[in-house]
Amino acid sequence: MKRKPRAGGKTPWHPAFFEAMKQELFDYRDSLEFKYNHPLNTEPLEIDVVIIKKPRDVVINKNIARIFRADNILEYKSPRDYLAVNDFLKACAYANLYASITPGVDFADLTLTFVENRHPRKLLKYLTETRGYTAEETSPGIHLITGDYLPIQIIESGKLSERENLWLKSLVEGLPTSKADGILGEIEKSGNKAQLGAYLYVLMTANPKAFMEAELMARRRQETFEEVFTRAGLIPEWIERGRVQGLEQGTLEIARKMKKAGKPLSEIEEFTGLPLDAIEKL
Repeated sequence: MKRKPRAGGKTPWHPAFFEAMKQELFDYRDSLEFKYNHPLNTEPLEIDVVIIKKPRDVVINKNIARIFRADNILEYKSPRDYLAVNDFLKACAYANLYASITPGVDFADLTLTFVENRHPRKLLKYLTETRGYTAEETSPGIHLITGDYLPIQIIESGKLSERENLWLKSLVEGLPTSKADGILGEIEKSGNKAQLGAYLYVLMTANPKAFMEAELMARRRQETFEEVFTRAGLIPEWIERGRVQGLEQGTLEIARKMKKAGKPLSEIEEFTGLPLDAIEKL
């Protein structure tokens, strides 16, 4: 008499498979370790960023996204971290898993992008020498990897163009004050302060001195003409004298006094608006 399958659910084949494999390899039991339902990580499996095209056929004419297809997986490393071979292997596994379990995802429309601030020397060596892939720097900081079934690129953010990739390139520690000032200006112009709040918070936390100095620079730009020269060490009487003599003559006088006081030529140029060659002749 045949035994009927257990009612109320599927037959639990996996525990049986586990025990069967242990028995098949019983003679090697001292050399093997068997783990059942082995977790891949102590934390949930998560992809750093997934970018999905909507509509899926839109063409993105941006250096960091020219390889993008319908679904794009990104693995990011913070400034103090670096891309290791294990990161590459893990991201490839995630890409396969993402394609297999996500409804509507076509594996042929998937890409993989790695982003780090430093030059990925070890990973590039592994990909070219061990894997036999080809790596080409198609534009500054963009390394296109060919030879895999997935389109792959490695973005070296430290080499990106600041003009084209300000937001990504600025994700660093040790940001100069001038760059912090530029970012604050761009955020002000963008009108997206709320959306960029998390971005700005991270940068300010990593670069507190630069942003404090940038904020001070912004305040100084709002000072009156007289306040600027007074703070620079010039007495208000000089400015008043300049007003009496006329704006042009007054500006020359102020510049002359600043130069005599030992102020840097660049500072005199910034405060007065006079050309550098004119200041040098004073």
